[in-house]
Amino acid sequence: MSMHMIRGVQVHGKSKLKRKAGWKKAQDEHEAFLKKMGVTGKKSTWRSEIPEYKCRETVPTSDVICSNGSKKETQKYTGDLIKGIATMHKSNAVPVTNDRDAKAIARMRR
Repeated sequence: MSMHMIRGVQVHGKSKLKRKAGWKKAQDEHEAFLKKMGVTGKKSTWRSEIPEYKCRETVPTSDVICSNGSKKETQKYTGDLIKGIATMHKSNAVPVTNDRDAKAIARMRR
């Protein structure tokens, strides 16, 4: 597949770098300076060692799971507060706690 057929890729031709006059002289001076400082053209092959993180010793573990404290007492309904359940607006069940609430729900309309 040629480059002009790939979507989003635009190739406008290859052009050489246009360098200003005196670039070659500056490049030669820089190379001479690097040579004087002892820098060779070869890149360094030095790499730091990667530490080994493997555990060499086995540590005995336990299968016991610790608790986070005492168990909370469960709540139970004694039957004293709610007198009944009323239906309000499209089968919406509402708890009735006193006679005043029961009368108010009975008077409501759609």
